Order: sequence, then structure tokens, then C-alpha cells
Amino acid sequence: MISAVASRRHVIADDLRAQISTGRIKAGDRLPSEAQLAARYTVSTPTLRSALALLQAEGLVEKVHGKGNFVRPPLHRITYLGGSLTPPAPGLQISIRTTKIRARGHLSVLLRVPAGSPLTEFQCLSHDGTSPHSLSRVYIPRDLAPAVVSAESTWPTTMATPLAEVEERLCARLPTPVEAATLRISPTLAVLAITRVATDTAGRVVEAALLALPGDCAEAVFTTHPTSEDRRAEG
Repeated sequence: MISAVASRRHVIADDLRAQISTGRIKAGDRLPSEAQLAARYTVSTPTLRSALALLQAEGLVEKVHGKGNFVRPPLHRITYLGGSLTPPAPGLQISIRTTKIRARGHLSVLLRVPAGSPLTEFQCLSHDGTSPHSLSRVYIPRDLAPAVVSAESTWPTTMATPLAEVEERLCARLPTPVEAATLRISPTLAVLAITRVATDTAGRVVEAALLALPGDCAEAVFTTHPTSEDRRAEG
């Protein structure tokens, strides 16, 4: 049996969703305050927030700390093509922040280096104006890291090093507090998390990347090209 509170939050979410889809509430508009909406729908604040959480999880509404709830513009689709993000969609920009760090914990394991080894971290954030879209953190041994990353770069990489293997692991999970805050998404919205580790022909890990893509606008595509040996084995 559906509780009255659960039913009420869906009624509220349906009404607000209809207003957004018909243009009565436009992209970029700030919704009335939570107190005003709760009074309008004659519900408690927790019930109202539960209804807004449904819209936030769908990517229709985003909550900006200290400012309120806003209708999100149409989402840019983000496609991860087994090895890299597609070029930014028109209107999207990439900002890259570089930090020198030391390997600790899981980074030591991913890069197969002793704790304390010097690394360069590149935090890449794609955004449309003030609206963020994807977060990538790329870790490269400092002696291999590019000295300068141009403003046109979308991914700091060690492509000068011949690669022998690229391993990618995907999972869906809830965002960390930092990811939720950086991407400005609800902590209840799942992200597509990708861990990418590149190894060169000498067996050295030359790059480890951790990507977080909002689950409401991301997809991963992998294409396999069977070799003649594979086809013979299948036959």
C-alpha cells in the first residue's frame, strides 16, 4: 500500500513537472521557496523536499546551496566511448586545475607506486556557463606529466608514451559529497563512475583517471571488433 506521504510527494512532483514541460516554469527560473511551496501544496517541509528530490534525481531541478531550487536547462548528453569522453558539445567548456600531490592509499594501488611518490593531479570539469556536467580527476606520475596543459585541452594525457593496455571499470553509485557539490547534483542521484588505468609497453602505469558522470545525462558505449581468430573459434 502506498502511504499518503509518498502519494502526496508524487502529486506535487507531477504538478511541477507538468509546469516545467509546458513552459509555465522556464529553464533557469528559480522556484518559490520551499516554505512557500509547502504552504501552496499544504504539506510539511519534509514532504515538499521529498517531492523536489524526485525532480532533482530526474535532472529537471537543481538545488543551489544558499540560493534555492532552479529549473535546469536541457541537459547535454555525455557519452563515454570506451577510452575517452566525446568532444565537448557546442557551448561546453573544460576547465583544468593542476595540483602536485603525493600518492596515498588507493592512488598508490592504482598507479602501483610506493606511498609518497610524486604525482600530478589534473581536475577536469566540463561546464556550460555556470552549470557543471562532468568531473574527471587524472593522476600521472610527475616525471611523465605534461608541463603545460593548453586552454584547448580536454584531457591531460601521456600519449607520447606507447600504451600496451587500458583497463576500464564502470559502476553506478551515489556521488561522494565532493562530487555532489562540484557537479551540483542531488546526493541521491546516481553517477556513472569510471576508473581508467593506462599501462605502457614496459608495464608501468602511466595514468589513472577517476571519472564521475551524472547518471541522468551519461552513457558509456563500448564497441568490440572480433578478430578472424575469434570468428573461427565461434565457428
